[in-house]
Amino acid sequence: MSISKTARFRVRAAHAGEAIEAIETFVRAIEADEPATRLYATFRREGDPIEFLHVMVFEDSKAEKRHRSSSAVRRFTDVLYPITVDGVGFDDWSLIATTRLR
Repeated sequence: MSISKTARFRVRAAHAGEAIEAIETFVRAIEADEPATRLYATFRREGDPIEFLHVMVFEDSKAEKRHRSSSAVRRFTDVLYPITVDGVGFDDWSLIATTRLR
């Protein structure tokens, strides 16, 4: 059964460019190294360019655990966590319907 999650956070305005660069590097690493991550997408809120939402779907709990313990996550959080406004909020979701996932 797939695992679906979101992560929402805001960064300090002076660090928005740094956050975007870290996100792009992070997502490229996921694409290259995590075939069991079925979807990883990041959105930036229209009208509030310092708020971000990550949407992720993992093949199963093993894939999620592999993701959480990856060096890419460690590198990303080392950059991201110090520049957030109030940390990162995570939520779990149950997938009801979707278009194609890879």
